[in-house]
Amino acid sequence: MVDRRHLAALIPVPFLVLAQADLLARVLSGAGGLALLVVVVLLRVGVLWLNRFLGRRAAATTKVRLRRRFLEAPGSRAGEVATLATKGVDAVEPYVAGYLPAMVLAVLVPVAVVIRLGFADLTAAVTIAITLPLVPVFASLVGAHTRDRTLSQWDALAALGGHFLDVVKGIGTLRAFGRAEAQSVMVRQLAAQHASATMRTLRVAFLSAFVLELVATLSVALVAVPVGLRLLDGGVSLYTALLVLLLAPEAYLPLRTAGSQFHAAAEGKAVLDQVPAPRPSGGVTPPDLFVSEIVLENVTVRSLRDFNLTIAPGERVALVGPSGAGKSTILGLLLGFVRPDSGRVLVGGVDLASVDQREWLRRVAWMPQRPTLVPSDLSSGERQQVALNRALAREDAGLFLLDEPTARLDPGTEAQVLRGSREFIRGRTAVLVAHRPALLDEVDRVVRV
Repeated sequence: MVDRRHLAALIPVPFLVLAQADLLARVLSGAGGLALLVVVVLLRVGVLWLNRFLGRRAAATTKVRLRRRFLEAPGSRAGEVATLATKGVDAVEPYVAGYLPAMVLAVLVPVAVVIRLGFADLTAAVTIAITLPLVPVFASLVGAHTRDRTLSQWDALAALGGHFLDVVKGIGTLRAFGRAEAQSVMVRQLAAQHASATMRTLRVAFLSAFVLELVATLSVALVAVPVGLRLLDGGVSLYTALLVLLLAPEAYLPLRTAGSQFHAAAEGKAVLDQVPAPRPSGGVTPPDLFVSEIVLENVTVRSLRDFNLTIAPGERVALVGPSGAGKSTILGLLLGFVRPDSGRVLVGGVDLASVDQREWLRRVAWMPQRPTLVPSDLSSGERQQVALNRALAREDAGLFLLDEPTARLDPGTEAQVLRGSREFIRGRTAVLVAHRPALLDEVDRVVRV
């Protein structure tokens, strides 16, 4: 899911770090090599720039993949999907372009520095090898706390986005029943919870940055002070002392950078943890819907609890019930977009979860409650008519799933549409979500949810 190809560009960095420190120590000790030092510095800058460029491309590729995954497996709530596919996916960029390269360098560069100093000054190499683990230890202690805070922050944001979308979708109903003001209070409360969670996360991030800087600074001092004293006593040469002083900060710098990048990328990592599992490729060929019985067996998901329904081949069923009872969820189960928490959806005795998803959708005609047409310069009623006509035109479909297909039509137009659709649906299975009485006359059975 995450594109990591840009990390290969970091392989030369440890060698360039060692070469730069060695050449700079030679220049400062009077051994020459300034021109070569300039070349190495430019190469190091070029490699890091190339990695940032490739990192941004990798982040863009990753975001495309994530959006496709979230939209193909929309999960339980439309609001959460909308939040994940927009702000959530954008938060992944610091993880891909910043945190992953920092982690690679945090492994490669310290190892290279310790090995190089092992040949130049064993005492300094041992000191660095002992103090290096202190940085990741403290980072992990603070990072675990930060991760919990970030997950709490993301949960608050997802709840806010999901609730806000639900309120917007149902604002007409809320106003009709005088509940709009109560929901605005709820939105403000959720926004305040998200703001509070964000501030708690930022406080922990600033504290952890201070801890990492303090540990790294003290560790460098433990290397630099003894080397300076030995230089005064003649225990080491000027070149060796300079090499140690130049390489010691380089050993800790990637660890400090990784620690700081962790907090910038924590939200993106939380989003990646919520990526739904990919739908299995292939699967069982769907049964013939013209002769297959559809059974929802003890299904539990969202507001539905142990729901059972059997639909005979060619039967037309209307689902009725209050808003939020789970009527649209049943259509989602039949589409395969929603997976039951428990129970099964059987088609001709075959579990829908094992059926090839693409083949299944080719045999199903679906009209959502709010059709989206691009470009869309039609009224809501006109969009509904177009969407219904497109669904009914699917002559190869054996199952029609229609979510309030005439909700935005005037009675005269509704009557015409129903007369014209009878022949299209005849002999094929149909499940309709119905709120208007005219639809109930067109079905064989009414099921209250």
